[in-house]
Amino acid sequence: MTESRTPNGLLAAVIAEAGVTYYALAREIRTVAAEAGEKLSTAPSAISYWVAGGTPSGRTGSYVAEALTRRMKRRVTVAEIGLGCAGAGVAQGADPLDAIADLGRSVMLHRRDFLNAAFAAAAVGFPLAYDHEAVAATLRAAGRGGHVGAGEVATVRQLTEMFRSVDERLGGGHGLTTVTAYLTDTVAPMLEARFPSEAVRKDAFGAAATLACLVGWKHHDLGREGAAQQYYGLGYQLACEADPNGHAAWMMRAMTHQALDLDHPGSCVELSEEALRRASGKVDRQTEALLLVTCARAYGAGGENGKAASALLAAEDAVLDTQEAVPAYAAASGPVASTVASHMGRTLTAMKDYSAAERHYRRALVGRTPGTYQLKHGLTLVNLGKAVAAQHRHEEAVGLWCRSLDFMNGVVSDRNRKEIASIQSTAAGYRKRGVPGAGSLDQRAAELLRAGS
Repeated sequence: MTESRTPNGLLAAVIAEAGVTYYALAREIRTVAAEAGEKLSTAPSAISYWVAGGTPSGRTGSYVAEALTRRMKRRVTVAEIGLGCAGAGVAQGADPLDAIADLGRSVMLHRRDFLNAAFAAAAVGFPLAYDHEAVAATLRAAGRGGHVGAGEVATVRQLTEMFRSVDERLGGGHGLTTVTAYLTDTVAPMLEARFPSEAVRKDAFGAAATLACLVGWKHHDLGREGAAQQYYGLGYQLACEADPNGHAAWMMRAMTHQALDLDHPGSCVELSEEALRRASGKVDRQTEALLLVTCARAYGAGGENGKAASALLAAEDAVLDTQEAVPAYAAASGPVASTVASHMGRTLTAMKDYSAAERHYRRALVGRTPGTYQLKHGLTLVNLGKAVAAQHRHEEAVGLWCRSLDFMNGVVSDRNRKEIASIQSTAAGYRKRGVPGAGSLDQRAAELLRAGS
């Protein structure tokens, strides 16, 4: 019986757009494969087979995309030509530059299937099995374009910091498309350029990883958890190319925190421990403190309170050592001591030690300038209020939540909205019980919810 196949119209359309013959394209595919250390005997008949609906074996699909990229003078991805999946999560061995293009297209075209994608708990441990060497070989084989120096990389870092500071003040929903377009259209092409030194190349990939992490964070703040997870995975891939120890460990930390925030503790202990193992002795002590407190959160979420307490003590000790500078990727989270204190508070809350959690939340507030860290300040006040309420100091909690609303007004954040809804619900209950100030808190929270709807 003859096998029934669906013609690959996507591949046919791009080949037609490129204006290339099957013979010339086959020759280009063989060239690309040879640069990657693989000998192929691709003939025009193979291309006819793929256009008719056949599937190339091994990494040939990526070679086809690269060959068409060189002809088109723009990035062509395996998803665009129907030889791979877009928006289905980061795959081991996938080209991160292809991922930038595919994810960016999904964001800028407002694709619902991507923006509404669910978080994949099974993918939390992705870094633990990631084959960095295979991807690195693909990236080096695909090098093309002009020259990029340290100045261009510094500009990327400066603009990323500007985007991040705006995010802190106005929330993840502000400027998401702009940041995504910058990563997709400006930064990604830089990574295919020729660099004056290996140090500059690594710095470029590190800058791109930090920007990808910011895009992931913005999606997380908007409650688009599947999209956030994919950008975090992309950031991890880019970080491996820059620094497979410290920076890659930092991205593993981001992936761990997302999973913990969503109550998916599976693989979090293993992932956070591996991040700490990779970075230990290779990063400054303050960055190590941030990784230690991530381990503490993972232990606490998994009910391993003894290990959580030990990790908290180690983090408290490490954060006091300020002799070495904090790398840019870690400094992006804000004052280290405040970040550590905030996550200590969340760990202790999970362990139901509300008095200790309160102390650490108050320490976190002291170290962050409210105008600069508007988003974090508001959320920390919410958490502090919860810790105080758990100690039956309800009137004080109402006051703290009133202050938190001052920082949440005007911030485009799904996390903010969920916390405001929680405050409103609690305040309504307090109002019935006659807790002073609960009525005005209930009314104000309801007004903010209506204004943001």
